[in-house]
Amino acid sequence: MGRFLLRWVILTVSLLLTALIGRNLGLHITAPVTDAANFLQLMIGVGVLGFLNATLGRLLKLLTAPLNCLTLGLFSVLINAGLFYLAGTFGLGFEVKNFIAALAGSILMGLINGALSVVIPDDKRDRE
Repeated sequence: MGRFLLRWVILTVSLLLTALIGRNLGLHITAPVTDAANFLQLMIGVGVLGFLNATLGRLLKLLTAPLNCLTLGLFSVLINAGLFYLAGTFGLGFEVKNFIAALAGSILMGLINGALSVVIPDDKRDRE
């Protein structure tokens, strides 16, 4: 349970950093965190994003496997951006205004999440 909560907090921090970097780059991604209630709402938004990726994202990637093979996996980036945009339209902690912002935001979030995952060790990786 502790590892699950740690991953959730890492994803929340990466979404918060994505929103801060995106705002400085002129993208329309907002995640206003001014107190603990907003941070909890952002954690709920990350939970919705994770749920969408686990259910709808896997289904879409399965259905578009031939197109994904033709584009050498680049179509997965568009699916991730679409799911990021969809989760951002729910208004749970973060908001995404357009698809270009969602595309850049999903790429940024993936990069930041990867960097944070390297810095913060995972028990499962340490055992192997």
